[in-house]
Amino acid sequence: MKILKNDTVKILLGKDTGKTGKVLRVYPKKDKVLVEGINSFKRHIKKTGQHDGGIIDISKPVNISNVMLVCPSCKKDTKVGFEIKNGEKTRICRKCKEVIKNG
Repeated sequence: MKILKNDTVKILLGKDTGKTGKVLRVYPKKDKVLVEGINSFKRHIKKTGQHDGGIIDISKPVNISNVMLVCPSCKKDTKVGFEIKNGEKTRICRKCKEVIKNG
């Protein structure tokens, strides 16, 4: 996966186009990511023994093709490249060629 947990991403398509957020969870089998504060919906909850009834906000996953990584060093949205050094595969920013730390 090119996008990992705790990365900052920018939304390219959908109702939240242009917003940025932190990746909370990655679903690699479904090719989706859960981004903090993005793609949120209202959900009506019935009162049960443990929960009060009411309306809550739920964030739903976004397709990974609709997000782009924001480089931590140059602060620009960029594609992710890979580089192999000393037998280790690392992610790099395609614009500034800096190594992107995992998480």
